[in-house]
Amino acid sequence: MLELGVKLLIAYLLGTLLGSLILGRLRGVDIRSMGSGNAGATNALRTQGKLFGFLVLAIDVAKGMAAVWWLPSAALPGIGIDLNVSREWLTAACGFAVIVGHVYPVWFGFRGGKGAATVIGVVAAMDFRLLLPLLLSWIVVLLLFGYVGLATMMATVVLAVAVVLLRPSNLSLCTFCAAVAVFVIFTHRSNIARMRAGKENRVRRLWLFRPRTV
Repeated sequence: MLELGVKLLIAYLLGTLLGSLILGRLRGVDIRSMGSGNAGATNALRTQGKLFGFLVLAIDVAKGMAAVWWLPSAALPGIGIDLNVSREWLTAACGFAVIVGHVYPVWFGFRGGKGAATVIGVVAAMDFRLLLPLLLSWIVVLLLFGYVGLATMMATVVLAVAVVLLRPSNLSLCTFCAAVAVFVIFTHRSNIARMRAGKENRVRRLWLFRPRTV
């Protein structure tokens, strides 16, 4: 159990390394005071430009991948490998912990992003093929409705359904994807409120059904 506790803590701490806030401090800005107030890649792109947004996305994806690829199998000094701990469940737990760290970073007043980019990194490391339903559904919903938040929520729901249908025997993966879908919807509750109030921003350049100007 020592290995489980230590690795979950490390995964959480990896998640707290938010690209937007680290790079923002180097630039002398806090993007949580700009745009939507979110510390994720989308708000970084909107407020700081393409290069900044891309670097933020790369950092947030990379830490999700590291938490799943490296951490579960790593023999940490003084900890080693506990044979009583399932590697599959440990992988799922580390994947969820790094996402929680991204959303609630201890170093930044527990005000982080909404977890989307880190989810992509975790999913890619767990099974690269799962990126297909995740990203395809994200693109389709974005094109149809123009809302990034809605596309992100629906993508995690589609991922969870796809895993349950295609890999029902992998209980740890099914549990992880279901938990992520619920968590991502929770982190986007402010987006849901703005959509219901008609105040949510749309990506009008990608929205297929935007009103046409004469």
